[in-house]
Parts: sequence; structure tokens; C-alpha cells
Amino acid sequence: MSARPKKHYGQHFLHERGVIERIVAAIAPRRDDRVIEIGPGEGALTLPLLQAAGRLTAIELDADLIEPLRLHAVSVGKLEIVHADVLKVDLTALAGGGKLRLAGNLPYYVSSPILFHCLTHAAAITDMHFMLQKEVVDRMAAAPGSKVYGRLSVMLQLVCKVEPLLRVAPGAFRPPPRVESAVVRLTPLPQAQRPDPALAAKIDAVVRAAFNQRRKTLSNALRGLLDADAIRAAGIDPRARAEDVAPAGFVALARLAHPGGLRATPKLADNANQ
Repeated sequence: MSARPKKHYGQHFLHERGVIERIVAAIAPRRDDRVIEIGPGEGALTLPLLQAAGRLTAIELDADLIEPLRLHAVSVGKLEIVHADVLKVDLTALAGGGKLRLAGNLPYYVSSPILFHCLTHAAAITDMHFMLQKEVVDRMAAAPGSKVYGRLSVMLQLVCKVEPLLRVAPGAFRPPPRVESAVVRLTPLPQAQRPDPALAAKIDAVVRAAFNQRRKTLSNALRGLLDADAIRAAGIDPRARAEDVAPAGFVALARLAHPGGLRATPKLADNANQ
């Protein structure tokens, strides 16, 4: 199966056998796992995952890839293909009351929106293994104090354990991307360790505001949401900057945030640079 990569879909097809084997070994699919692959492309990961699990659901936006993939899977296992944009797919409904294991070589231009979409369905997910731009994986796993620690770091780490697994050179893809890639494992935390869903809007508002003006002190960046006394009450120095605050600190800030300030918080694009 050899398709022409489409630039407008951000397609870079994985082909290097050694990398594929390492990814499949990291996922370690078991028989009858409910595996969902996002963007199967030419099926480099699809077929070995399908062989191990016996069944697999692939979500593919490019209609031209669907029939060739379906034909290649006939002798391997039970493959269901959902022709859709994953951002419009209700993953919880797809789980059918069970748990999903997600995998995929995500289009780099839309990776952050996909990650945030998956977070909203974390209760229905066992784990996620994604190929992403290495720079994004670095941000996802960054600790407070790091120059690349940002909104993506905080929001993911509040919900998931983030584990970078392996680096992948451009030559592993056709065509080679201009950046290095990496595979990351995301494991949703137990419900008791995740923030109260009722705080979700406040947490999002506080984190957005703090990292939108990351060079400012929190007392300035969070003006309208929290005053200096409220920031202190959360156990945080108002003179600190966003990059100094651990994920749990943002939850503490959100608990004290003024609801009236939420409307004034600018809604930024879900990108990895914050």
C-alpha cells in the first residue's frame, strides 16, 4: 500500500520497521483490547496492532486511504473504519461503556486540539500512545521552571501521567518531516487524583491568563481573576510567574478565582506554544 501524502492533511507516513516494532511493543496490545487508532494512514501501525488485538477501530479523514486499508486488513483481523475528523468523534460513545486505548501518528499541525479533545474523554480512556513533534512532547512533559513549561504541560499533567518513550528521526517517515518526532504515553490518572470537573472552566481561564502573559507576575497576569491576597491564600507568591507554578497550584488558584473575571479572560487557540 503506497499512497501519495497530502500536504493539506499534514501526512507523513511512518515506514521504518524498527520504529514500528518499538511502538507496538510499547503499546503491548492484548487480545480484545478496544484499540482506536487516529489517522492510520497507510496502515503501518494499524496492521500489527490489529494482529495483536484481533479488532481495531481506525478514525481516518482522508477518504482515499480507507478502501486500500480495509482490503489489507481483511486477512489480519476485524477492522472498523470511521470516516471522520477525530475532533468531531465522541470517543466516550465509541467506548460503549468500556475503556479505549488510543494510538496514532497525529498530524502535527492539529496535534494540540486532538490532545485537548482526548482529555475531555479521559474517563473512557485507559491510555494513549501518540507520535508527535518532539518539541511538543518536550512541552507536554516539562516540569515547572522549564522554559518550555506552559499551558499544554499543565492541562495534560492535571489529567494524565506523561511519559516520553522514544525519539524518531525524520527518515522514518515518507516524506521526512523537517522536525524530529517522539512517541509519548499518556495514562489518565484515577478520577480521585484529577481536578473536580466543576472547576474545569476556572482552571482553564486561570491557566490561559497566566501563560498568555507568562513574563508578567501572577498578580498582573491574573488581574480581574485573582488579587494578590487571593493568590497568597492559594499558597503562591503573587510575584511568581506562571512557569514557576506546579499544576496543582493552578487548581488552588482556580478554587479562589472570581467567577466574574472568567468572561474577561481572552480565549486563545489551543496551541502548544503557551
